[in-house]
Amino acid sequence: MLQSLESLVIRHARRLPSPTGPAGEGDVAARQFDAALMSVGFKLSAELLERLSGLCEGAVVDIAVRTLATVREMVGDHVRHNVYFIDFPSNVPETFDFWMSCIADALADDASRAGTLDQLRTGVVDLLTLPSYGNYRHTYAEMLAHHDELIAAAGDRMTVLHLGEGLMSELSALYRALAGSSTPLGEDGLGDLRVLARLCVHDPQPEAITVRENRAIVNEARVKADVPPLLDTVTDVLRLACALSGGDVSLGAPTRFRAMSRRVRRVLLGGLDAVVAAAPAKLADVPPYREVWKRLGERLHPHEYPQWPHAAEVFAVARGEKRARSFDSRVEELLGAGDVFGATQLLRTAPGRLLRALDHLLRTASTDGEREAVVVAVEEAVTGVSGRVLLSVREHFHNRGEDPGERRVFVNRLGRAWIGSDDRPPVPSAERKRLVAALDGEIRRRLPAVDRLLIDPDVLDVALPLSGKATASGLGVLPRGSVSPVEGDLLRFFVYWKQTRHRTDYDLSALVLDADYRTVSWLSYTSLTEVEGEHSGDITDAPEGASEFIDLRLGAVRGTFVVPMVNIFTGEGFEDVAESFFGFMLRDAEQRGRPFEPHTVRMKSELRGPGRVALPLVFLRGSDGRWRAKWLHLYLRGTPTANRVEENQVSVARLLRGVVEREQLTVRRLTEMTADGATGPTLWDGTTVPEGPVAFIGLERPDGLHPESRVITPENLRDLIPD
Repeated sequence: MLQSLESLVIRHARRLPSPTGPAGEGDVAARQFDAALMSVGFKLSAELLERLSGLCEGAVVDIAVRTLATVREMVGDHVRHNVYFIDFPSNVPETFDFWMSCIADALADDASRAGTLDQLRTGVVDLLTLPSYGNYRHTYAEMLAHHDELIAAAGDRMTVLHLGEGLMSELSALYRALAGSSTPLGEDGLGDLRVLARLCVHDPQPEAITVRENRAIVNEARVKADVPPLLDTVTDVLRLACALSGGDVSLGAPTRFRAMSRRVRRVLLGGLDAVVAAAPAKLADVPPYREVWKRLGERLHPHEYPQWPHAAEVFAVARGEKRARSFDSRVEELLGAGDVFGATQLLRTAPGRLLRALDHLLRTASTDGEREAVVVAVEEAVTGVSGRVLLSVREHFHNRGEDPGERRVFVNRLGRAWIGSDDRPPVPSAERKRLVAALDGEIRRRLPAVDRLLIDPDVLDVALPLSGKATASGLGVLPRGSVSPVEGDLLRFFVYWKQTRHRTDYDLSALVLDADYRTVSWLSYTSLTEVEGEHSGDITDAPEGASEFIDLRLGAVRGTFVVPMVNIFTGEGFEDVAESFFGFMLRDAEQRGRPFEPHTVRMKSELRGPGRVALPLVFLRGSDGRWRAKWLHLYLRGTPTANRVEENQVSVARLLRGVVEREQLTVRRLTEMTADGATGPTLWDGTTVPEGPVAFIGLERPDGLHPESRVITPENLRDLIPD
């Protein structure tokens, strides 16, 4: 339990909770701990090293064991990464020669000779029937013996762990940060919040919990601790019921409601009654989830509680016995009748919905007067809209094309992506400019004035995390649309998966495209070697886990884009396997070492999404010749089996064009909009740490910053989103 709680803090804050234990002379053990951390790309801050040195050796060793287990998992070093070709990236054969050798091995094997001969007579051989294909032919230890020790390089990743406060203080602060986040959390973030909410239910709470999914998780903990839940809409009650049944609090997937105790039923019905009694108009929120309410009613038995008549009204609306028109249906009726002015006036009572409907209103408006009414309504309503919605709408209009027929990329909340033609009528330029000016003005007004702002240049092109669902969990992972520099001669991708029950074959591939998004080449199990690099070999079964790698020599790449992808050939999906993750490493040309070297890993992200093809990111060569990564976190539907780069190269190229050409709101843009009166930001040189407190924005916290500094890194980048 202690390790899992410390792990939460390390993963989210890159801090080790203040070490405790008997005093002693632990300096030798602390230095050994630091050296062990550096072998996986981490190190202790000077302050943390000093604190550990004052503890007894046994306490330091215990802390080291727990911490090393956490950071090794963060970087993907908690599993053994074997390769099919033992010398990879050396001595990788040509694909045809390799297949012929597998056939020769099969013909030499008494058990497989007859079946192989039968296949050869038909002219088609199934590689999976060949005994030497797709399975490791050597042990992990034998593979290690074929590789030299890694030659360290100055560019290797080194993530600093800083000294934190006491464990419970760190957990309470992390709880308030996650629960009070202004942007939705991803699946892993919600899971961590659930753990923290139970621990911190009696601790100080966030000033506000605006994200409804977060509120549902917090309310679940409150109900279980016999603390009144925070409810102000009927949908809050519905989300809470889903949370208590282990369901989807976003209401995006159906929940199978469990039998509930009398106490829980009283909490839900009493809360529902209070919400409707205070604001009967909130019954209008019931129809969109009519069927879910019906299923919940079967568990709550509202007829048994006549003291809460308003709660009974909710279920009467769900059954159609009582009419309560939803807000959206009233808006749709007005727009259907061509009454843009009436719809705008109604939407003014819900500023957030007004902004979300803005594009539709402007497209529907047929006169200058109607368009003027829409713009004026927005100019007056922006003060009542959340910062996340303001930024989302601002990004939308920045990318709003004026030519019908342009590509339009659709991405749902789970990361599944598809592309279509944008046939929407254009938004008039004059109105668009006024709206952008109004949005920029309100965003600028909300940004705090900062006396000393220090920025790492590498963070400037990181996209603002308008939703945690647009970012996979992992190490070095940035929000969708972010661009980050890629420095090094050799780029190595890797994928690891471990099946749960059924034989599962994931195929790592890399598609190389030119500047016009046309295919240049690819690397996969069907193309083991190319000018650009080598593939480590196809593994087709992973009961104990399996890894595949692709090496690319960036100087030899003939195209403009390199698209790594993970194709599911057969077996369990990304959400069904026991574990699966993707990442990449960067090395200098002279570096050798094992196929997987943890302190060369720049990024490791979990693969947990819908679809049968994963697109974690794309590498782009700029006009200056330098390579950069653009983060995608996307999944394509694919086919049930046999997904291959050859079949999906066209769809990937079309999707990529739409994504690459879309511009996200970035840290750069937000800092340019810093509130009036603030001094301009200072770009950090990567070495000099200023004296005194500063506001620092970067990919990692520098060692030695003043303790009162406010630090923003990718782990808490959401804090940049204004309220």
